[in-house]
Amino acid sequence: MTALVEAFGSTLEFNRDLAPLTSFRTGGRARYFLTVESADEIVRAVRAADRLGIPFFLMGSGSNLLVSDDGYEGLVVRVRVGGIRLLSPTEVECGAGEELMDLVRFSADHGLTGLEFAAGIWGTVGGAVYGNAGAYGGEIGSILTSATLVDHSGRLYSVRAADLGFAYRHSVLKENHHIVVNANFRLAAGDRAAITTRIEEILQMRSQRHPVDGSAGCFFKNIPDPSQEHGKLPAGRLLDEVGAKQMRVGDARVYEKHANIIVNGGHATSRDIRQLADILKQKVRERFGIELQEEVQQLGSFQSER
Repeated sequence: MTALVEAFGSTLEFNRDLAPLTSFRTGGRARYFLTVESADEIVRAVRAADRLGIPFFLMGSGSNLLVSDDGYEGLVVRVRVGGIRLLSPTEVECGAGEELMDLVRFSADHGLTGLEFAAGIWGTVGGAVYGNAGAYGGEIGSILTSATLVDHSGRLYSVRAADLGFAYRHSVLKENHHIVVNANFRLAAGDRAAITTRIEEILQMRSQRHPVDGSAGCFFKNIPDPSQEHGKLPAGRLLDEVGAKQMRVGDARVYEKHANIIVNGGHATSRDIRQLADILKQKVRERFGIELQEEVQQLGSFQSER
């Protein structure tokens, strides 16, 4: 244990309960847990994990994450790199650990348009870049110009947005798992009042369809379809047609206002949520021949019974 603390620093935690750190409020413990607040701390953690042969997982706000009830035997690194500042009148630099909504508000306060679509999306800026978060026809990848990353050897480097392979809810970061330290965005000058009004409109629409807590937002990705609005067939529409809103497993249930959202009723386990998701996938597969793809990330071991 002393060697581990020497390698990772005195803030290293052991057997940290992860459930309170996720929006689902489920899951077990991480054998090792570390919060990092700077590029140097990330580099140190990655190099130590590599040297000691300890697998690690990056965690932002836990808003898009389902943790196994058995927990995770490796190191969970929670990225909390902060700071938002203007690089130019229309370019913003943001730390990966900042909440996406704080970046939306910052941009609005400075009369910058282009991020309104992200209003109400839970999670950190790093997580948004990692998964190319988007809504209402907008995506993070479309306004990102560059990012600073750390690779698995602990090398700090910069990359252009064009090199991140952005696609629907995807970036190459999902393949190489390099760590976002900060990100730069190019926006446009706009009318502050109009930007704020649009943000509030989107927040109002979300409040009418999304639960306040106990979920990770949409569980499944929408299906690419050029004939549909924004080029996507909503997974929620298919789930509605198979009766998803009447389904539950244990205390995990489908949200009554949105068929693509699974909610923890208060006492659900991650196993309940995973089993309910498997049932939903099976129903859509049998009815439409479409294999739904998870938008929510999983950490730890899950054994499907279906």
